[in-house]
Amino acid sequence: MKDRKTVWLPYRPGQIPGLPEGLSYATWDGTDRLPGDPADVGLLVAPPVTGAERLLGPVLPRMRGLEVVQLLDSGYDHMLPLADALPAGTRLATGRGVHRDAPAERAITLLLSLCRGLDRFTAEQAADRGRPEFRSTLVGERVLVIGYGAVSAVVAARLGAFRCETVLVARTARTTPAGRVHGSAELPALLPTAAAVVVCAPLTDDTRLMFDADALALLRDGAMLVNVARGDLVDTDALVRRVRAGKLRAALDATDPDPLPFDHPLRHLPGALITPHVAASTDACGTISADFLRRQLNRYRRGEELQNVVLTTTPGARGGRAA
Repeated sequence: MKDRKTVWLPYRPGQIPGLPEGLSYATWDGTDRLPGDPADVGLLVAPPVTGAERLLGPVLPRMRGLEVVQLLDSGYDHMLPLADALPAGTRLATGRGVHRDAPAERAITLLLSLCRGLDRFTAEQAADRGRPEFRSTLVGERVLVIGYGAVSAVVAARLGAFRCETVLVARTARTTPAGRVHGSAELPALLPTAAAVVVCAPLTDDTRLMFDADALALLRDGAMLVNVARGDLVDTDALVRRVRAGKLRAALDATDPDPLPFDHPLRHLPGALITPHVAASTDACGTISADFLRRQLNRYRRGEELQNVVLTTTPGARGGRAA
């Protein structure tokens, strides 16, 4: 029905029980085969795949009636270059906080794996060798958690179980219910004091390459760096040099480039542990996403304020934008 707003989902509607009536649903997972006329779409749920911006690029200019683009992850930097293709007044919403537990769990897993040498023991097991050795522990160590949001809050809470001294760092200093948050200006003084750094920060113009050669050199020998955020936050070439020199251990779920080529040196360096950007990929992901979309689509149907709107294109001029 033409009087119904159309929603394109990356899932079959039957996979999301309780979707509001009064909307027309179609399934589009990013393939070339479109389920209908893009001009009819009022709300688009972007396919939750790496490189979704490449899939959306050819389609968005044809969505002349678009009101909302809904992402299912917390980052949206990859969508900014496409803002000019959105009709004026289009809202971009993220899934911030929806998948906070899984990335936090991955961050703790990677940190513990580095700390206790599981990467090394696994390699030795594959080579049919191995010997007992002492490894470091997190107990009593200072761990910097970079970024203060849903994921980093869970990381900080779980580090408490290991009796770490957890230090939160964000763009601006402030006091929160979780304690003091240090400003990014304090990072050069904090880095030499840390046994480990867990990166959970969003990618912005200010945070891009925040861990460059100078920042990495401030970390003490043997320190650990875990990144479950965006690969562009870390200077990959500088990281390779530090890990190769035995100065730093790194566990990365996000890399630059992403995906990391199979012949990239990080894949073969002792002291580097790589997982393929799967921090939020768990068997609970579908259920959590469905619950969020059901609530968000009910708000959309009722004309209520949507959650996690991070950008609205400027009224009156296609392509202008305002946060």
